[in-house]
Amino acid sequence: MNAPVDVSFFHRDAKPLTSYRPYWAKRFGPAPFLPMSRAEMEQLGWDSCDIVLVTGDAYVDHPSFGMSVIGRVLEAQGFRVGIIAQPDWQSAEAFKALGRPNLFWGVTAGNMDSMINRYTADRKIRSDDAYTPGDVGGKRPDRAAIVYSQRCREAYKDVPIVLGGIEGSLRRIAHYDYWSDKVRRSIVVDSKCDILLYGNAERALVEVAHRIAAREPVEHITDVRGTAFIRRASEEGWFEVDSTTVDEPGVVEPHINPYMTTSEQAEAQGQVCSKEEGQEKGMSPQGGTSVSDVQPIQFVPNLSLRARGKQPPRDRTVIRLPSYEQVKSDPILYAHANRVLHLETNPGNARALVQAHGEGSIARDVWLNPPPIPLTTAEMDWVFGLPYARSPHPSYADENGSHDGATKIPAWEMIRTSVNIMRGCFGGCTFCSITEHEGRIIQSRSEDSIIQEVEDIRDKVKGFTGTISDLGGPTANMYRLGCKSPEIEAACRKPSCVFPGICQNLHTDHGPLIKIYRRARKLPGIKKILIGSGLRYDLAVKSPEYVKELVQHHVGGYLKIAPEHTEAGPLSKMMKPGIGSYDRFKQLFEKFSEEAGKKQYLIPYFIAAHPGTSDEDMMNLAIWLKKNGFRADQVQTFYPSPMATATAMYHSGRNTLTRVRRQMRDADEESVDIVRGEKRRRLHKAFLRYHDPNNWPLLREALKAMGRADLIGNGKHHLIPTFQPLVDGSYQSARKKNSTSAKGGAAGVGYTVNKDGKAVAVRRRSQDEGGLEPQGDVRFRSAQPQPGRLLTQHTGLPPRAGIRSGAKGAGKSGFKSAKPQRPSSRKPR
Repeated sequence: MNAPVDVSFFHRDAKPLTSYRPYWAKRFGPAPFLPMSRAEMEQLGWDSCDIVLVTGDAYVDHPSFGMSVIGRVLEAQGFRVGIIAQPDWQSAEAFKALGRPNLFWGVTAGNMDSMINRYTADRKIRSDDAYTPGDVGGKRPDRAAIVYSQRCREAYKDVPIVLGGIEGSLRRIAHYDYWSDKVRRSIVVDSKCDILLYGNAERALVEVAHRIAAREPVEHITDVRGTAFIRRASEEGWFEVDSTTVDEPGVVEPHINPYMTTSEQAEAQGQVCSKEEGQEKGMSPQGGTSVSDVQPIQFVPNLSLRARGKQPPRDRTVIRLPSYEQVKSDPILYAHANRVLHLETNPGNARALVQAHGEGSIARDVWLNPPPIPLTTAEMDWVFGLPYARSPHPSYADENGSHDGATKIPAWEMIRTSVNIMRGCFGGCTFCSITEHEGRIIQSRSEDSIIQEVEDIRDKVKGFTGTISDLGGPTANMYRLGCKSPEIEAACRKPSCVFPGICQNLHTDHGPLIKIYRRARKLPGIKKILIGSGLRYDLAVKSPEYVKELVQHHVGGYLKIAPEHTEAGPLSKMMKPGIGSYDRFKQLFEKFSEEAGKKQYLIPYFIAAHPGTSDEDMMNLAIWLKKNGFRADQVQTFYPSPMATATAMYHSGRNTLTRVRRQMRDADEESVDIVRGEKRRRLHKAFLRYHDPNNWPLLREALKAMGRADLIGNGKHHLIPTFQPLVDGSYQSARKKNSTSAKGGAAGVGYTVNKDGKAVAVRRRSQDEGGLEPQGDVRFRSAQPQPGRLLTQHTGLPPRAGIRSGAKGAGKSGFKSAKPQRPSSRKPR
């Protein structure tokens, strides 16, 4: 069996988290909850806080909430840490609640980017926020990291500001901002923070905290990995590589031999000197060698300078990216800068980056040190073993001490019985920001640490029913996977270990994960362990034993996976495997489900409007969905998150997975079909929801324009029918708790079309009346919803009438309907 990567290779010069001398305040011991008020500080015997953390999330003392992890890590180092959660940002008064921090502010927008948290992919304001009590939206400002930093500066201007979190991490250089549709400056410049910590920042944070506590000026802390800051002067002892341009347009002219005469030079350039006219063409005035025989000097690089050892050391090399002013006005340079950034993400060989902001007297350089060294297994165990209360702060509880109703925090409810077993992802999906934030080196906890947390949930979580909702992380099955050779991994610059195929140096043994599954489900008091994280099925098929273990013991009827698309064009821009991998996994899934005597179903997720997706690609995906009996209710539209590779494609129209050039040599490889505009994005979403009558007029128009009117009809081979029911044009997602879609169980009035083409009203009885949804293409307007009843089609399901045995009511499409699915339980990022 191949052993997983020896992560100690990365830790030769990394100082362990537990090796620092604790700060003097460690004598106070750990707090039940980090204080959020002066009264709590007094109960702990504190007169002040050493560090005050400001976050856009509600304070849940759980290792799945980043600010809680940061707070407990700092507390374990001996610092007194307070938290200000979701403060009123209209003034600086709320930021003075805990007094002046002795050392520094720690600022984050929360577990999500504040813009993604508040706006949909269509730039519409969300009404909910899973990280807020009562699921209430609007409790944090837009661009919260910037606003919070400004208010902290106003409250106590002389206190250093340390910025972190995913919003700061993904905006650490000049980045395309989807909501304003322009390139914005680095958040280090806009927030005016003293230092930014990007990625999983425990290692950098502990070092920075101790150095500030030792009275070292924060502006002198410039040698910590995983940090970004403003530098006005050039750094001595560094070798700078200029990467501010791409290849220039046009043909480079050859150098002319300086020993040629004026007339020879003129004729070589296609010109003829007037005084030379009449002379024999091709001969010099002296009757010497023909100009055509004169060759330009050839300049050959000195290869000896490229010999081993002559290159500057990578750990003292900095790459100068195109400036903010350049990438703001030139999408090609933006694409180039994004590609360079992603090539410098391996902590084993990454070089520092620098990007100028401003010109003249206001010019400043944003300096990015190489990514942080990943945590060892022992350090991961230490971080997750800190004394978390594993519940929301008591201030959010109602008068009975419970967290229900108006005090319920949906994100906490989702993860309260789940266990995070690893970090990082080497998948490299271009639309995802996990790799940019957590890195592609897998950081895994030990088996004993994971089992201990399962036991803590069993013994300490109020209302635990015996079911663990997830053992996972960014992916469900990358636990302890990595490169077979530490040396190769440290030198690798590939953006993905599994695209275009699984790397030959990647070991795919799922044995350690299988062992954890078996041990965890044998624990007393544990009835069921489910896997809720997304599964990387192209890795799973390499270990049929794992698929069997998963399918027969850890699937609650439905398993979600994400093929994302069926067509090669968009899949190549996503860096996702072909649909054939899905088919192979589906065969194993059905085989092992049948062996166990269980009826279980796969829930595939797909993306609409991703860069590189044509209208024909979405049409083919819709045909595939109908043939396979899938009706997607939740539709995921491409969301250009900051710094993602697909976002660079969206902004520039170029494929940044290949070399970026101004003059494209192969349009198929370098140019990308970008889905812009509301109408085209709606069309791509409509293809995913081909079964919704609201989308039929748009689809008919598009299919006719594409020359595919043959897909319009009432037969089995048609995608949409020729007739059109009366519809209201609305769509309610199953995610909305107040959804009143008519595909539920309430009574309602609908319309169908008779043989004469006239609309006929039809009444449907409610479920309480024992009624069933009529067959055929009927669109209902529901009556008033009953309290406590979710009036919506389950995620990805056909109407209930289409799933009875025999599928006699499958409608006029002729395709067998899919089986029911439960609502999505995707974990918050």
